[in-house]
Amino acid sequence: MSTEKFKINGGKKLNGEIIINGSKNATVALLAAAMINQGKTIFHNVPQIEEVNRWVEILESIGVKIEQNGKAMTIIPPKRFSLKNINKKSAEKTRSAIMLIGSLSGRLNKYFIPQAGGCKLGERTIKPHLFALEGYGIKIKTTNKGFKIDSRNLEADDNNVLYETGDTVTESAIMAAAQIPGKTVIKMASANYMVQDLCFYLEKLGVKIKGIGTSTLEIKGKKKLKKNVEYNISEDPIEAMFFISLAIVTKSRLVIKRCPIEFLDLELLKLKKMGQKFNILRKYKAKNKKTKLVNIEMIPSKLIALEDKIHALPFPGLNMDNLPFFVPIAMMAKGKTLIHDWVYENRAVYFTELNRLGGNITLIDSHRVEIVGPTKLKNADLTSPPALRPAAIILVAMLGAKGKSTLRGVYSINRGYEDLEKRLQSIGADIKFVN
Repeated sequence: MSTEKFKINGGKKLNGEIIINGSKNATVALLAAAMINQGKTIFHNVPQIEEVNRWVEILESIGVKIEQNGKAMTIIPPKRFSLKNINKKSAEKTRSAIMLIGSLSGRLNKYFIPQAGGCKLGERTIKPHLFALEGYGIKIKTTNKGFKIDSRNLEADDNNVLYETGDTVTESAIMAAAQIPGKTVIKMASANYMVQDLCFYLEKLGVKIKGIGTSTLEIKGKKKLKKNVEYNISEDPIEAMFFISLAIVTKSRLVIKRCPIEFLDLELLKLKKMGQKFNILRKYKAKNKKTKLVNIEMIPSKLIALEDKIHALPFPGLNMDNLPFFVPIAMMAKGKTLIHDWVYENRAVYFTELNRLGGNITLIDSHRVEIVGPTKLKNADLTSPPALRPAAIILVAMLGAKGKSTLRGVYSINRGYEDLEKRLQSIGADIKFVN
């Protein structure tokens, strides 16, 4: 059990500017993808978070040389991987470790990947990953401890229909295809931000990819990819949504810089229809010269609940990870809001923890909650759920609640947010991280 906690004196108006960091989910996919490259990779804009730390521990345990200099990370894979001493404890703490199955498929004939962990959000089956890779001739045997993989008979697949439009499933399929000569067509692919970042990086390595940003990808892979490359990781739309919701809940005027607007358009439209005021101050490109960024000025507003339910869908729908942030937002809105979290069995249950902060949230079933607002938030002493976004929305509500609150066991938050204490303090929050 984590002893880390945040001590918060909430209810304070925030002000100033906050800059969005590199994407957590893009970074972990790119760390897996760097194993494909037999040359040197330098990533820029790497978030300094626990999830990345776990990945560094995993990769160093299999022979990868990693140098970190601030937000720059240099990665040099070994000529031959050895997975005998893979760091199982670190792999068990991050579900994204499963992407090593696809990324190592062109580098090793037979290997073993331990069972991955991460957020506890119900039955998150890995079968779609296995189905996606089986189409390339990869044989995977699941055991209690992990996955035995045989990738000796790799072949291109011109009709790889994904079992579900999942982000990591799509990334696994892309990484394997990038190492197979010939044309692979992936259908029902996710077009989400982290998938696009992965594709942009692989293009730099010399992989030809058509259809980036769509649900059908055509990939022409290479048996050997060896190139010294540098890549700038794009900014995190989920972190942007954290600060958007924080501005709304604390009724603060806040400027949020470097927001990847393409992955926030629908979220902002829904907020606009609720009565939220904001200004787009500037439009520009990210350092990868691909992702569109904006600066958003959030303006204190009175909100009205939407008549329609709020639910997530694969991109270009409302992002699965952004959906929880509509819970504290809906608590500020007059009327009833129905939030349908159809993807995860248990996540909606965590939303009801906000009742202890004054919320009026009814759990309809394991996927749906009804929220009645507006809510006058109150302080409380809570333990963080074992899931990143549900923990983050409790923190948002605590910062909006007048008085002293404590949020215990915040490792799950540190998995996804860099240096959060100092960044929140910089915009006027009274918060202290205690280890």
